[in-house]
Amino acid sequence: MQSKRFEIDGPVVFTPKRHGDDRGFFSEVFRQDVVDAALGAQTFVQDNHSFSARRGTLRGLHYQSPPAAQGKLLRVARGAVFDVAVDIRKASPTYGRYVGLELSAANGELFWIPPGFLHGFCTLTDGTDFLYKVTHYYSHPNDGAVIWNDPDIGITWPLPTEDIMLSSKDAQAPRLRDLPPIF
Repeated sequence: MQSKRFEIDGPVVFTPKRHGDDRGFFSEVFRQDVVDAALGAQTFVQDNHSFSARRGTLRGLHYQSPPAAQGKLLRVARGAVFDVAVDIRKASPTYGRYVGLELSAANGELFWIPPGFLHGFCTLTDGTDFLYKVTHYYSHPNDGAVIWNDPDIGITWPLPTEDIMLSSKDAQAPRLRDLPPIF
């Protein structure tokens, strides 16, 4: 499994090796030793599965605040998403900047988003299964969000606004500049 870092310190993409033939492929999609070598020791406590029936489903931008902040290791089992991590570490030189990439069943990549980042994704296909491991249990009192189209962040989403479907919670989220320092 190979790993690649970004200009923004923290997020990492992992590309597992696939061994295939005309029947399909086999791949080790998670190895604790590889993750620990790239990120330092991580303990994952919960696995989540998000299914989106329709293309254009946008979930995010979400975070969990300390002491329940989560690191997330994400992958797509079916379909494809445009996945985003936004740096919200106030002291970071890349505060408010984002990393965006396509995760798909076809490319098999895993995306690590550490605590201190917003996370969001937009489905690029109907019937998308999105799986992720997290380093802290979900905590409703620590759950928060920032509006998906915050102009101060300036995410270039791959679909037109009229194709985006949001939850009411995500549609009413505040802008990043309206949050108190969290990380």
